[in-house]
Amino acid sequence: MIEKSNHMPTLALDLIASGRPAALATVLSTWGSAPRRAGSQLAIAQDGAFFGSVSGGCVEGAVILAAQEALSDGQCRILEYGVADEDAFAVGLACGGNIRILVEPVGVGNGPDKKIIEALAKASAERRPIGCQVNLETWQRRLIDASMPEHAAIFAQDRSTLEGDIFTAVFNPSLKMIVVGAVHISQTLASIARMAGYDVYVIDPRKSFATSERFPEDAVMDVWPDEALAQIGADARTAIVTLTHDPKLDNPALETALRGEAFYIGSLGSTRTHAKRVAHLKQAGFSDAEIARIHAPVGLDIGSASPAEIAVAIMAEITQSLRKPDTRR
Repeated sequence: MIEKSNHMPTLALDLIASGRPAALATVLSTWGSAPRRAGSQLAIAQDGAFFGSVSGGCVEGAVILAAQEALSDGQCRILEYGVADEDAFAVGLACGGNIRILVEPVGVGNGPDKKIIEALAKASAERRPIGCQVNLETWQRRLIDASMPEHAAIFAQDRSTLEGDIFTAVFNPSLKMIVVGAVHISQTLASIARMAGYDVYVIDPRKSFATSERFPEDAVMDVWPDEALAQIGADARTAIVTLTHDPKLDNPALETALRGEAFYIGSLGSTRTHAKRVAHLKQAGFSDAEIARIHAPVGLDIGSASPAEIAVAIMAEITQSLRKPDTRR
């Protein structure tokens, strides 16, 4: 049984541990309408099972076949598909665009040594940013991390890059979303966040709200928010959303969040409700600049009415904060 994970090197190791040789396929670069960004990956077993995505379904079939061949001959290969390629329509890229994909058999031939993949998996488990550089001519590889000044920018931008023959794959810690309040909005928001690659935690001390039946695929904690946030930890890859309307629950969560590094903090409520919240936080000793980190009323102003629409607006604002951090209402 392969453990559920969003980290493709970890999944590749899981496949190998279960006796199924595996390869990794990584997007090197894209142009035009190619739907996946550089660094997107597939973990592929020799029997054809695969996890992840490199094109949203356009070229996966062809990449899986190439990975099986790579596992057989031990040779890495670079695949390219685009509108000028006679094979473009066959692999589903008829809508226009171009994509280059690196296929590497793990621990075989000139593919990455298993120790490198283990180091990537270990960093993921420890929530440490790490990267792997590969020379596409010599197939030499080395690990890098965010402490190296020359590489700090690509980790901050969460962006894998191709410069000449050197491809740098960035593996930042997985994204986390902490939702305070197991309410109706939270059910849709948790589902959308999971699809966007977040590990979701739903917190509500009201036991009838925070149940695995209502949130079957998420980590549910029926404890007080400040206690839960301390247990989970809110680093720079974390979004925190409070949705209870109840200051007894929201305020402790916000106080804890503001002392941490979360890239997004949002809180549901009207302008009047937020004004009361701001007064409380000032009394608790927080500065105007610290309080200004809170997005309130939460979500982009797209005219949302239903709980599902509000969840969409919240997810959109979180995405904007992650990908365009200089944008602020």
